Amino acid sequence: MTTSSPPLLSLAHFIDSINSGLGKACAWLTLFLVTGTSIVVVLRYGFGIGATALQEAVLYAHALVFMGAAAWVLQRNGHVRVDIFYQKFSGRRQALVDAMGTLLFLLPVCLFLGWASWDYVSNSWATLEASSESGGLTFVYLQKSIILVLVVSLVLQGIADLIKAAYIMTGRLSAPEVKHG
Repeated sequence: MTTSSPPLLSLAHFIDSINSGLGKACAWLTLFLVTGTSIVVVLRYGFGIGATALQEAVLYAHALVFMGAAAWVLQRNGHVRVDIFYQKFSGRRQALVDAMGTLLFLLPVCLFLGWASWDYVSNSWATLEASSESGGLTFVYLQKSIILVLVVSLVLQGIADLIKAAYIMTGRLSAPEVKHG
């Protein structure tokens, strides 16, 4: 007989799977970045042809690689961390540090970023902003929306991490093994 996870832990795992899928999809865009940039360079310097739409698509993909995959990197503990003391802490103390970092830094910064960028993005959507360049892409509003993808995915990952930290601090979930190097 299998036991199911508590509802909150199931929610955390569901958020993890969404952010993991988004992050992996965004990671594949790096192939497009290399290919698209190469084509732009060859067209421009080899044939004297400008490829504005492709160049802008590469910029959009670049933004999506970094902002769309940020929550996945957070989930995998891939962000830069100065862990002189953290690495020596017990799993429960590490969970407490992670929870405090999420509550005091991650969530407030994300909420501020969402608040500060809302008008920027919504005004772009209201006008269906297009590129000002001749031959550019007609959906700049989608590129600007990537900021909100960053905010939403990081907030959701923060919530998932808080749930897991609470379970670790209460001893209902074992702490993941921290890998260094």
